[in-house]
Amino acid sequence: MQVRRSGGFTLIEILVVVAILAILGTLVVPKIMGRPDEARVVKARSDVQAIVQALKLYKLDNGAYPSTEQGLKALVEKPASGQIPANWKAYLDKAPKDPWDHDYVYLNPGVRGEIDVMSYGADGQAGGDGNNADVGSWML
Repeated sequence: MQVRRSGGFTLIEILVVVAILAILGTLVVPKIMGRPDEARVVKARSDVQAIVQALKLYKLDNGAYPSTEQGLKALVEKPASGQIPANWKAYLDKAPKDPWDHDYVYLNPGVRGEIDVMSYGADGQAGGDGNNADVGSWML
């Protein structure tokens, strides 16, 4: 009479696999955890670049950038005050928000260029380091 061994795993085999997964987890997880913050900074840079391009189209069509008072809202709806653009079109689908859900800051004239478009980062305050650092059109 032959005894058949079932096709399952032994306790030692399962423990070895769990140990290997734990080691891989300790090596990989810290590298992945910082990625959402990096992705937000990359998105903010991309958004700033797209806003600057929309502002350039606005200037091309209307002869001047929107004023600081008109702000980036002038890219979404025709301004009703200040210098009213003659050839206005919708340049963006909606008013942009940065990845931290703050409004982008727009200055005309800019402090660092003809115009400045920036996000103040995660803290929503000027200056800062790391995720709180400003992301602006002068960095492009």
